[in-house]
Amino acid sequence: MMESNLKKIDNDTYTDTHFDDIRPLKDSEVREAIDFLLNDVWFKKIVEPLISPIPWKEFAEKLNRCENILDFQENVIYTIIFKFLKGSVDKLWLANPPEIDLNERHLYISNHRDIILDAGLFNILLYEKGYETTEIAIGDNLLIYPWITTLVRLNKSFIVKRDVPVRQVLDVSKHLSEYIHKTIAKEKQSVWIAQREGRAKDSNDRTQTSLLKMLTLVDRKNPLKSFETLNMVPLSISYEYDPNDFLKAKEFQLRRDFDDYKKTDADDLVSMFTGIEGYKGKVCFKLGKPLNEKIHLVSETKNRTEILEEVANLIDEEIFRNYEMFPPNYIAYDLSTKSNKFADKYTFEEKNSFIEYVNKQVAKIKIENKDDDFLKNSIIEMYANTLINHLSVL
Repeated sequence: MMESNLKKIDNDTYTDTHFDDIRPLKDSEVREAIDFLLNDVWFKKIVEPLISPIPWKEFAEKLNRCENILDFQENVIYTIIFKFLKGSVDKLWLANPPEIDLNERHLYISNHRDIILDAGLFNILLYEKGYETTEIAIGDNLLIYPWITTLVRLNKSFIVKRDVPVRQVLDVSKHLSEYIHKTIAKEKQSVWIAQREGRAKDSNDRTQTSLLKMLTLVDRKNPLKSFETLNMVPLSISYEYDPNDFLKAKEFQLRRDFDDYKKTDADDLVSMFTGIEGYKGKVCFKLGKPLNEKIHLVSETKNRTEILEEVANLIDEEIFRNYEMFPPNYIAYDLSTKSNKFADKYTFEEKNSFIEYVNKQVAKIKIENKDDDFLKNSIIEMYANTLINHLSVL
């Protein structure tokens, strides 16, 4: 394991039980959580093939040696992720502007491509540079098995409750807002959160004002002040290839053809493992300018809805500006517009390779009344939209 100047993270600073329903696990809870995982039949059944050729006995011994959250991240989570990076990622890097001190506490708000890896890879990059990892916001819709809940809470994830009765939405949102503010301001712990609920499956990333509304519930009368205390930094995540692109295209057709279509828990599980195992090529994480540098541009005289919309636009512009462009983005743009505008950005071989890639991805889709043209165009659109949004702010 690589050297790190990280200090042991003391998660035992909570003095009450107010956030026990959503917070990550504490160091003092690690032993009990690991015992639970090792005694869960489904945890072994699903994880054992993933860690191969590491023997289960060796993996279990490694788990048993973990005494705190940092031990668990270093010796388990990152060991597994590094294993998959070797075959699925050609290059991974973090572009960090010098004006952003990663030792300070931030709310990193990013576009969302992959269920597991967006936050996981970002934390690996921070870890490699010797910085403390972030806490991670994760929707409870993904916690389909008890072992998944335990696993993500061991990995510094806190829970975003989504499927709640309408009469409880405000209280649940305020509770989450209080937790995030407390974590950053009092616990001095950075947080990662996606700009929207779920992934933008067409890669047309937009910050949901409902998310921003939640973040301001600690002080509804002063939304700009609420944002300032969070020290928000927009984060742009760019994958050269999205392993889930064919699953997203499949979902587009099913939603087109069936008004009542809903994804199942099994669908989410397939997306998780496809994202982890699938080829991604080059992956770039690029931090934008801190929101506090631009927040003064938003007038306090506007109503709350207008303020939230303006702040959402500021975040989106910064995320769009800092995308890393790869040949598939330029090729997809030219294919979708039937032009050669960016022909100087890729070779003839790269274009043919991308077209072949799209065809292979579509071939993986098994559904009735399969619409090949629609599916191909959906995948191409995903890669083109990233460039379209990037160009819109240049």
